[in-house]
Amino acid sequence: MSLDNTIHMPVITSLNTLQAQAEDVRKHRVNWQSYLQSQMINEQDFNIIQAYDGGKTAESRQSVLDRFQEDCAWTFMQLMTRISKEQTVRYVLTLVDDMLGEDPSRAKLFHDINAKKRVSLWTGFMNMLNREDMFIVHQASRILAKLACNGAEKMSPQDLSYYLNWIIGRFNSDNSDFLQSILASLQKMLRIKDYRKSFYEIGGLSSLLNLLHPKSGFQIHYQTIVCIWLMTFMPELVDEMINNNPVPHLADVLSGVSKEKVTRIVLATFRNLIEKPSEREIVKQFSLSMIHCKVLKHLELMEGKQYGDEDIVADVEFIDEKLRVCLHDVSSFDEYASEVQSMRLEWSPVHKSEKFWRENAIRLNEKNHALLKILCELLQQSHDETILAVALHDIGEYVRYYPRGKKVIDELGIKHYVMNLMTHDNSQVKYNALITVQKLMVQNWEYLGKQLMAAE
Repeated sequence: MSLDNTIHMPVITSLNTLQAQAEDVRKHRVNWQSYLQSQMINEQDFNIIQAYDGGKTAESRQSVLDRFQEDCAWTFMQLMTRISKEQTVRYVLTLVDDMLGEDPSRAKLFHDINAKKRVSLWTGFMNMLNREDMFIVHQASRILAKLACNGAEKMSPQDLSYYLNWIIGRFNSDNSDFLQSILASLQKMLRIKDYRKSFYEIGGLSSLLNLLHPKSGFQIHYQTIVCIWLMTFMPELVDEMINNNPVPHLADVLSGVSKEKVTRIVLATFRNLIEKPSEREIVKQFSLSMIHCKVLKHLELMEGKQYGDEDIVADVEFIDEKLRVCLHDVSSFDEYASEVQSMRLEWSPVHKSEKFWRENAIRLNEKNHALLKILCELLQQSHDETILAVALHDIGEYVRYYPRGKKVIDELGIKHYVMNLMTHDNSQVKYNALITVQKLMVQNWEYLGKQLMAAE
């Protein structure tokens, strides 16, 4: 699925309560004459807003814009800053959002007047993001995204950083409708290449992955993955994503999804993760991660279903072919490394293969002991008993088969975390911690192994 083919896709299908509020706001009638009489607005602002607000059709509103040009945008900006009554602010923001929605090129009016007046285009709307009224915040965010993506002027790095960090800060909202609105603004922003890079650099991918938990619901999943998918069109970002691999999270969504649009966007993201990296090694790592996360099994199940979307069929065939080629060429260590990097360990055959450890224990030293450090991280952070038990076992096997393993484990500070798990509540974890500690304490493991066998 190409980016061009989705430019005009609606970024959101339903806002529920926020949409209902917008409908109520549009029915409201503002007495602009009273604002003129109280000198809260000047006569030009009154004439413009009275004429524009009185327009009942898109053509009549366009006629007002043609007549007053960028002065219309200035009037809207003045109304927002001079009027404090929330109901009127809601109304003005909804007028602006609707105006930009009718014709995105109208953003030029705001860009032109702010360049002419030499004032910031963004400050007024950004101040609205700190209001307590959620509807005002929702509308201000929508307008900011539309202005940032249309017109000659792009957000400055400082304003962009503020807005994108503000978006990330709203990801913890308990209001699903509001979160959908924020994600819709982000979807629009990430269609701009420079904005994608900035969002990624402030930890945007990690923040999005945190939204992909089962309680979020399919709409949040869909919009979140659209944002990830948009970032995967930049090879330099895809290359970096291997360090915060989205595949396990996306595979979880794919395994539990029932909505076709979610399936489509997950597969499109997988395809980009295979197609877009600049290095073959990164393609291989993403492919192995998909294999480990049982994507091939999901694809086999999907091949027997009927889909109305041709992109799904094409992506299933493409990903299946690429993963099978990878599987044919992969070594046992590649599979092992992929499993460790996914941080989802299980008792696959490789863990208990003496041949594997004899041949590959030394390879855990590669890339500055990267795999050992991941195993250590799992000992510190994981609450899954199987993952803990397997990680402990692997550390023990590394010590057993690599002569300097004990020294490396000491230098990396891993021994401390192994010993802490000797008192774990789970018997499997406790047993593997005990065995690993024994391996760490014994100087000649092979001699001890023979002694144990003789005793038996």
